[in-house]
Amino acid sequence: MYNWLLKFFSADMAIDLGTANTLIYVKGRGIVLNEPSVVAVAENRLLGRKEILAVGAEAKQMFGRTPGSITAVRPLRDGVIADYDVAEEMIKYFIRKVHQKNPLAAPLIIICVPSCATQVERRAIQEAADAAGARKVYIVEESTAAAIGAGLPVDKPVGSMVLDIGGGTTEVAVMSLGGIVYSNAVRTAGDQMDEDIIEYVRKNKNLLIGENTAEEIKKNIGTAIMPKDKEHELSMKIKGRDLLSGTPRETIVTESQIASALAQTVAKIVNTVHLALESTPPELSADIADLGIAMTGGGSLLRGLDAAIRAATGLPAFLVDNPMACVACGSGKMLSNIDKNKHVLQTMY
Repeated sequence: MYNWLLKFFSADMAIDLGTANTLIYVKGRGIVLNEPSVVAVAENRLLGRKEILAVGAEAKQMFGRTPGSITAVRPLRDGVIADYDVAEEMIKYFIRKVHQKNPLAAPLIIICVPSCATQVERRAIQEAADAAGARKVYIVEESTAAAIGAGLPVDKPVGSMVLDIGGGTTEVAVMSLGGIVYSNAVRTAGDQMDEDIIEYVRKNKNLLIGENTAEEIKKNIGTAIMPKDKEHELSMKIKGRDLLSGTPRETIVTESQIASALAQTVAKIVNTVHLALESTPPELSADIADLGIAMTGGGSLLRGLDAAIRAATGLPAFLVDNPMACVACGSGKMLSNIDKNKHVLQTMY
């Protein structure tokens, strides 16, 4: 009876709880929140606990700029919870923000997880959402939500392939008749690209840069394919700390240098697609050859990645509309008909 009453005060929602960004889709309103999955934490030694200072965009601005008493952390790593207490507070904050601090808010929530998440990791996510005030929590795999969000014919007897590249994981899945025929996820994605750039600049430029700078490089001049015309390639001026002198210094990185830095990670993503194609039944493979590979997630926005996959597989690969919001939109579509999607939704207890 209590839950029945609460649903009239709550807006059911779908949460794409990503390593880099969290998106919330509210039933009837669409995507209402898109903020970095970052929390600024201060250690209270007197009380022996952590205090939350900022969440989301405000906390991300503090990344790499905090004093010793404050830490800007990402409570999720590789698509799953790494710090349970901080993740719980982050989810609470986002839910309250969406419901405008309504004390009676107790929404039904669908949360997306990578297929490589263990049962323990899935349970931790569900418990964090329960503690944040949800009246009911369902878990859905990101690849399923991505395929629905991309508008692929997942309910028909046709093979559809989706490649979802997020911040922490790259997930590839083949779907048919509303179910997953093949699914695989590797913990190599957008965050690994940032680490590759940081390591390349450190080794080749003797310059130490932060995660935010690496992300800007990836967005501005990052590419999966080595440029052919090196005389007119893109370049970018960056600043960091000189490893020899310890003083601030600036240097220039080029498109071809970043392509070289990202080559190994791009090869892993392409190899993941190859393994999926090798494991797909022949009839569904023929369908994929016609429909192509749908690319979703923020990592798929890396320039030239679709061309690299086309060159390696010989199949059409294309970016969906609004790839960063695709998973959230797909899980949001499930909210409108929970009963129809019960076969792909999980609850851990």
